[in-house]
Amino acid sequence: MQGLYFSLFTFLFSLGCAGVVAAQSYPAKPVRLVVPLAPGGPSDILARSMGQKLTEGLNQTVYVENRTGAGGTIGTDIAAKAPPDGYTLLLIAVATYTINASLYPKLPYDPHKDLAPVSILAGAPYILVVHPALPVRNLKELIALDKRRPGELNYSSGGTGTGPHLATEVLKANTGMTAVHIAYKGAGPALTDLVAGHVQFQLANMIASLPFVKNGRLRGIAVSGSKRSRTLPELPTITESGVPGLEEVGGHMIMVPGATPRDIVARLHQELTRVLQQPEVRARLEGEGAEIFGTSPERSAAVIKSEIERMAKIIKRLGVQAN
Repeated sequence: MQGLYFSLFTFLFSLGCAGVVAAQSYPAKPVRLVVPLAPGGPSDILARSMGQKLTEGLNQTVYVENRTGAGGTIGTDIAAKAPPDGYTLLLIAVATYTINASLYPKLPYDPHKDLAPVSILAGAPYILVVHPALPVRNLKELIALDKRRPGELNYSSGGTGTGPHLATEVLKANTGMTAVHIAYKGAGPALTDLVAGHVQFQLANMIASLPFVKNGRLRGIAVSGSKRSRTLPELPTITESGVPGLEEVGGHMIMVPGATPRDIVARLHQELTRVLQQPEVRARLEGEGAEIFGTSPERSAAVIKSEIERMAKIIKRLGVQAN
């Protein structure tokens, strides 16, 4: 019996040592960072910035792979089914992930188990932007125009189930607006068509839309969130504009397959924290209107659980369905 205990101890000790060695040698090859939406949107912009900086810290190439489709579920499923070895990461908006958990009744992955967060990186409010040709200067005028032309105005989003889409549906429900949703395969294409005048307005993530507002190709009329943006302090919040209930902030997070070893998750979180603390990264994100979070895996998991529950109630109340 004593020999059996000794053998078992030796076996468990060897497993522990193997885990330490694996963590010390990670990463030994390039790391894939999956973005489930099209290039040009906030997720893609943030992924390319973070990928470049992670490459420096991990001493391995971190390359971005855009895998679009089905409101982000295709790319998310690819990441969820990847080997849990730290070589496939997912960068996704918190809203997209938590909304899809209820919006799609038969997801190919379990949003509660198959993926685990490493960190919520940063968050930025949405800007309500209109094409400059639209004769409105504030939210009150947009609502009035929509009511004069019921069902004629179109708004774009990066896809059904994205945070801006659901936030706009909340705005419509709270104001009686009838604007029609035009879904795109990512915020980049949605913004491109808005700039071109093919749609009239959008609730857009600030990271992607701010350059168009600054150069006058889009007109900002309000921001979401509980307070005015430090980047665009002249714009009132949607609540200040007379429509309460829209204090959303669009956060983005990095996730890994659910069974990824904790030591690898810890290493990734350490590197992400290091990147977010770099002065040039902080200055760039804050200049784009974002607030840096860098939450722990445990805190991130708690936020996701809470948001899945909250979004489920909103989706049920609004009756939003996947296209």
